[in-house]
Amino acid sequence: MRTTILCALICTFGGIACKQASAPPPPPLTAKPAEPVKVEAPKEEALKVEPSDAAAVKADPEMASGSSAGALDPAKLTATAPAKYVAVFETSAGTFEIEVTRELAPHGADRFFNLVKNGFYDENRFFRVAAGFVVQWGLSGDPALNTVWREAHIKDDPVKDTNRKGNIVFATAGPDTRTTQLFINLADNTFLDAMGFAPFGKVTKGLSVVEKITSQYGETPNQMMIQTQGNAYLKQSFPKLDFIKKAKIKG
Repeated sequence: MRTTILCALICTFGGIACKQASAPPPPPLTAKPAEPVKVEAPKEEALKVEPSDAAAVKADPEMASGSSAGALDPAKLTATAPAKYVAVFETSAGTFEIEVTRELAPHGADRFFNLVKNGFYDENRFFRVAAGFVVQWGLSGDPALNTVWREAHIKDDPVKDTNRKGNIVFATAGPDTRTTQLFINLADNTFLDAMGFAPFGKVTKGLSVVEKITSQYGETPNQMMIQTQGNAYLKQSFPKLDFIKKAKIKG
């Protein structure tokens, strides 16, 4: 049954042929239709960017703390990234570095550069860790930030690199819907290439740190709850999630 469900999802979103297999790959990180909020998402549908009703949360500048206050206006965060740059992530699990090559995916590289530089990822929890597949983050602990970025989409980039282990990619809710969510491949997930997931960089230092980010809660944290309640929800319900202490552009 699980094989049939996964094949249906992959065919629907990726347009590739289905084959029955004893250990099929997990479903793509794409969106499912809106449905009532659930505390636990089914395994087969969990690796997705879910819709949100977070529009009810007002973007009050006083709600954004620290350097993340600079990320409250997506319209102003449109700087062109350098041809190559390195982002350093100091986390509760240790420090890792990501080298970005803008040529691989210019829209993605620019968005990542602006979000890191303006503190959006500070205090983000790694809310979804599927062992042997991906580690995902990119929903702010501040509901005000989630609100203003929810519709700040960027256009898709052509896939020029493959989803190999250690490569970083934006998650999506369909064509031209990338916003802030990211994942690092924990394995060679090349089947994601045909689905339009365009890597824009790779972990060059600290891949072992990424691999030890806790997977204790798997895919249980609910995206809608994170969108509307932020870290208040995650700290109470999933207190042992690893998190980003500080992300910055190196140099």
